[in-house]
Amino acid sequence: MRFQRFKQINKMIYFVEMWNARQEWLALSEEERANYMNQIGPHIQGLIEKGVKVLTWSDNAPNTSKRADFDYFAIWSFPDQATADEFQQLVENAGWYQYFDQVNAGGKEDTADGVIGRLIGLQA
Repeated sequence: MRFQRFKQINKMIYFVEMWNARQEWLALSEEERANYMNQIGPHIQGLIEKGVKVLTWSDNAPNTSKRADFDYFAIWSFPDQATADEFQQLVENAGWYQYFDQVNAGGKEDTADGVIGRLIGLQA
């Protein structure tokens, strides 16, 4: 067991999105796609003003070992669960899932020791 000198009280929430474009997105003209993305921009800016951080948006490199079958991904951090929930509702309300096949992962900030300890303690 490791000695924890400082206890972290407020842990960040991390959220990972992985997605592929659906046929509905591909059927839109470039102008329609740009208009859609432009209408999302102010909402994202509003979240950034609340402390949300966009850690990255990226293409999923084809040479990634054990690559997930998604072409794009984004990693976000949120100051609290309420803001993470707000973000998820914004994505849903914007109709994002109509245009993109997506999976998500999210959770509170932790340490390798914390996760490894839970892995070791798993019961069959």
